[in-house]
Amino acid sequence: MVSAGAVSWVDHSGRATYSNSTYLYVPKASQMDRPPDLFDREQEWDDLVQFATDATTGPRLGVVYGRRRQGKSYLLRHLAEQTNGLYYQALEEERGPTLAGIGRLIAADTGISGALTYGSWEEAFRALAQRADQARPIILDEFPYLLAKSPELPSVIQSVFDDARAGQGASFRLLVCGSAVSVMSELLSGQKALRGRASIDLIMKPFDYRQAAAFWRIEDPKLAFLVGAVVGGTPGYRALLDGPPPATIDQFDDWLFAGVLNPSHAMFREADNLLTEDPAISDRALYQSVLAAIADGHTTRSGVGSLLRREDSALRHPLLVLERAGFIRRDEDLWRARRPLLRLDDPFLRFHFAVIRRNVPRFETRRTAEAWAESQPAFVAQVLGPHFEQLARTWTDRFASIETLGGRPSHVGFTQVNDVEERSRVELDVVAVSGNVNADRPHVLAVGEAKGGSAALALVDLRKLERGRTLLAARADTADARLLLFSRSGFDPDVVDAARRRPDIELVDLDRLYGGS
Repeated sequence: MVSAGAVSWVDHSGRATYSNSTYLYVPKASQMDRPPDLFDREQEWDDLVQFATDATTGPRLGVVYGRRRQGKSYLLRHLAEQTNGLYYQALEEERGPTLAGIGRLIAADTGISGALTYGSWEEAFRALAQRADQARPIILDEFPYLLAKSPELPSVIQSVFDDARAGQGASFRLLVCGSAVSVMSELLSGQKALRGRASIDLIMKPFDYRQAAAFWRIEDPKLAFLVGAVVGGTPGYRALLDGPPPATIDQFDDWLFAGVLNPSHAMFREADNLLTEDPAISDRALYQSVLAAIADGHTTRSGVGSLLRREDSALRHPLLVLERAGFIRRDEDLWRARRPLLRLDDPFLRFHFAVIRRNVPRFETRRTAEAWAESQPAFVAQVLGPHFEQLARTWTDRFASIETLGGRPSHVGFTQVNDVEERSRVELDVVAVSGNVNADRPHVLAVGEAKGGSAALALVDLRKLERGRTLLAARADTADARLLLFSRSGFDPDVVDAARRRPDIELVDLDRLYGGS
């Protein structure tokens, strides 16, 4: 296995060996083996292999990033093993020790005992490029750690890249990778040194809810929904948690108590680790408070500002940082411009701020059952409810059939419509639009109501959805819009009866969310 300060290489038999030979064997993409135990990620692996092995000449740059525990380093290490790549995983350390590590890496690759000495990144990176010489990828993992002490590094890479493109230096293939999303996503933006030079910009995202259920090997949709609402689709959490996932609903609480809600377990403080990994998050008290406010249902900037007693404008930067870091997202109303709702973009963070953070003293003193019991209203309203709504939108966008929707949606989102007669506002959790959403009267395929609580969806919910469809007709074509009723806990008999009689009603329970279309 490749590790920091060393490089392995693969001979024709596929064995990893060390050598001081100058012969390089780079397998073709078709000969590359997928990493063992790799779940999904086929497209990401294929993209990386293509980058490392295609016949394109000249220097090439790729950026790989994503939140912690998405499997980035796992893929990159295997890529290095199969392409004789020069892999270096950075540490949080000063520039001197880092350059010494690069020296050891190159020395080991050339068969020299000890280490080579470089006085600057200019020297070190040119030596890396010379050694790799396009036949093998250079992989700098945890790139933000390097930038923290060597902010000149992107400019150095730019200089070596441009020289190579002009035929004045060794060509190379470089992949830089990191978990600080706000840092990595900015590398290629604006006037940054590396803008316009990358040929691959790969973000490793969590699994969607169906992939996550398969990854955790949970077949019961009800159980898969509960587990997904806590840990989301981050694959690294399965290895981090001790023992197998719960096999039945009855085991769910015990599974939580042994892992996520156990103050001795690493998962208990995972949210703190997520926040400290991004250097843009400096005032942790402020950012924690913002995330807690959003988890508590304050979904507008003014709402968060009011709770924190801060001016609306003072939150512009913190919200932008959290969005760039991938912790929150702005859900834009399909028709009410500039009125986005703020959502936590990670189920585990939602669970942490709704359940764990509010009860840390009791969890730490092992009053787990007591704290968990009192957290049930917040768990249902602030964790299960938002998670279920997001699943409903994802299902409509990705898994619902043309027969179900009456067409293929180009946009799936939500909207709020004013009910002047009732002096109220109706929120449509799911709206599927075909064609241009900005047209004078966009064509609405379906509108939906999503209920993630413990109560069955009732006739009053159907009537509310019908009212929303009627009100939406003032701004869109809803003449043949279907009514999608999503429920975690089933449907009242009168709703089931209405769906049998009416072709415009579709009932979607957890079984259909996880396995149907």
